[in-house]
Amino acid sequence: MKKGKVIVIGSSNTDMVVKSERIPLPGETVIGGTFLLAPGGKGANQAVAAARLGACVTFVAKVGTDMFGDQAVAGYQKEGIDTGFIFRDAQHATGVALILVDAKGENMISVASGANEYLSPADIESVEATIANADVIVTQLETSLDVLACATRLAKKHAVPLILDPAPAPVTPLPVEILRDITYIKPNKHEAERLTGIQIDNIESAHAAAEQLRGAGVRGVLITLGQGGVLLVEKSGAFCHFPSYRVEAVDTTAAGDAFSGAQAFGLASGKTLPETIELATAVSALSVTRMGAQPSLPTMAEVQEFLLHHKISCSSQVVR
Repeated sequence: MKKGKVIVIGSSNTDMVVKSERIPLPGETVIGGTFLLAPGGKGANQAVAAARLGACVTFVAKVGTDMFGDQAVAGYQKEGIDTGFIFRDAQHATGVALILVDAKGENMISVASGANEYLSPADIESVEATIANADVIVTQLETSLDVLACATRLAKKHAVPLILDPAPAPVTPLPVEILRDITYIKPNKHEAERLTGIQIDNIESAHAAAEQLRGAGVRGVLITLGQGGVLLVEKSGAFCHFPSYRVEAVDTTAAGDAFSGAQAFGLASGKTLPETIELATAVSALSVTRMGAQPSLPTMAEVQEFLLHHKISCSSQVVR
């Protein structure tokens, strides 16, 4: 299999996770949780996910010159990730995420972006030569829209497919001039609702939301629906529903990032889009059975073992 070149442009955080029976109500304290300190950030998670599956990954990010930044860079290097474009910021701390997880694996996250906010278009432009030689670019919304606009422009200039994971959910719809330069957009249900204004209750409403995004010029729209699987709408208008796997969720924190990293790996290594989605669905399902963001991300060997013992939640796909 081709060892594809993936560039991830995005955030690097340190995650501070507390898992307890339930997430506290406003003003309430819940006693009895367990604590985990782990590397995270959507960009970093996606980079690690792709690297563990076998991609050749370059991570473009900005961290502080603090202990968390040092630990993050060292960790990425251990994963075999090219860290030559992780910029260091002496004026701003490395990003931090505070994560609460309940007994069912659902989470609540608050992020102090720190140095992530100061990743700039000039930083991205300095990576242009590497972007030109990439197979796939992945980015998210934990850095500025200016960075996203620069990334999409360079991806289009060099004909490199770009995946946008529009998380965290944008406050307002994304500019059309950015959407039309995106190859694949991969929102979850809540993000798709925020992007389109369409309430998603079933496959039909998810399809309507995907059609709206496709109408803005995106080549392929993938809406992840948790246990409801994944809906794909392609540029031609053809669509397909991919079912999910039966697993017991422990922590869903990095499920979307696991999917995006696997999607990048699949496309960069020459898999078809349906093959890529089937792989990404398995990677995401396996990730939620483990605690933490990056600690939950599997290797290809672990994914292959998972597929031997797990079945999808239904036996059919809907294709039109």
